[in-house]
Amino acid sequence: MLLPHFFVIVRHMNHEALEDKAEDAARFLKMLASGPRLLLMCQMFDRECSVGELAEKTGMRMPTVSQQLSLLRNEGLVETRREGTTIYYRLVSNAAQEIMAVLYKHFCATEANPDLASALLEPAGE
Repeated sequence: MLLPHFFVIVRHMNHEALEDKAEDAARFLKMLASGPRLLLMCQMFDRECSVGELAEKTGMRMPTVSQQLSLLRNEGLVETRREGTTIYYRLVSNAAQEIMAVLYKHFCATEANPDLASALLEPAGE
């Protein structure tokens, strides 16, 4: 288990470095602390989507989707690709993907598919 090692490392960090990391983590968690943004990130977990697709899948209005995607993009959690007049978004933050997998395991996993959350939490290439 990695958690005990984490605390050993944190205890040996200097105060300023730890403070900077705490601020980074708080900003990251603020991005995740939104139902609409979590819905969007769930849709983009393993594929890219257009604003229209995201609006249709989540039931959000397109301007709301665009606003939330802009926030996620500004924080570096998503990236875009343009194809003609359509812009596709994809989740690129490894940290966000790992957190989304944990959230899925604890809040979304169903008895019909209990192994999916475990598979999502396995490191790539294993």
